Amino acid sequence: EVQLVESGGGLVQPGGSLRLSCAASGFTFDDYAIAWFRQAPGKEREGILTIANSDGTTYTEDFVKGRFTISSDKAKNTVYLQMNDLKPEDTAVYYCAAEPEADRLGPFYEYHYWGQGTQVTVSS
Repeated sequence: EVQLVESGGGLVQPGGSLRLSCAASGFTFDDYAIAWFRQAPGKEREGILTIANSDGTTYTEDFVKGRFTISSDKAKNTVYLQMNDLKPEDTAVYYCAAEPEADRLGPFYEYHYWGQGTQVTVSS
């Protein structure tokens, strides 16, 4: 059974940093791509970054470039989202999602396996 468990969310002041973790199990890690999405209140869910675990190729949306990075630790079957210089508009529930690389039609389409999400609140 595919399982994704996010952790690391919380309350942080503007300009601060957080690192989210996505612990994966139930599938061959190297065969999958993992993406981070977020959904702010009243807004649609949006894709932010992805990583192809087979070769480490990443994709980052322009609106978080320079502030957010994605990485993976194959020994731990875990993908990380490092978020720096956080802004109030980054407040959202952050989700990780997984999909076999061979089945993806694009960086953020379509992911069938999802974690439960972790809340990130950026506020002073």
